[in-house]
Amino acid sequence: MKKIYLLSAVAAGVLALSTNANAYDSTGCGLGSMAWRGQSGIIPQVLAATTNGFFGTQTFGITTGTSGCDPNGRITGGTGRMLLAFLENNMEQFAYDAAQGNGETIKTVAGILNVDENTLAVKIQDNFGVLFASNDVDAVDLTLAVMQIAKA
Repeated sequence: MKKIYLLSAVAAGVLALSTNANAYDSTGCGLGSMAWRGQSGIIPQVLAATTNGFFGTQTFGITTGTSGCDPNGRITGGTGRMLLAFLENNMEQFAYDAAQGNGETIKTVAGILNVDENTLAVKIQDNFGVLFASNDVDAVDLTLAVMQIAKA
């Protein structure tokens, strides 16, 4: 019995100290992923996945395109995930390049999305105010907006 308590305590400690992934990054979309967005570690991921599963919000979100879900699955698929990871790490430079209408980050985004670089650069610059409507733009929202602009 003492071994079970010890194992439980060790597992709880590992959970409490784990801070490697964001909840929205590995749990997909849905109410749970939105509620714990930006939090790191195993506990927020488990809570997000449990909430999504218990309430069925992920399925509903994918079907309706709500709760941070894209009905085409792009934000959690390969291209969307690559774009999200890139923008999370390069938001400041992307904002600078977007304002200028050219630059390495726009070239990279065009490559990730497999679209014409010049066309994307014009669309990104024209929609700069939409993409960066405030100083605290979220990488997920920016990724979704860039994908919408590229698709248009």
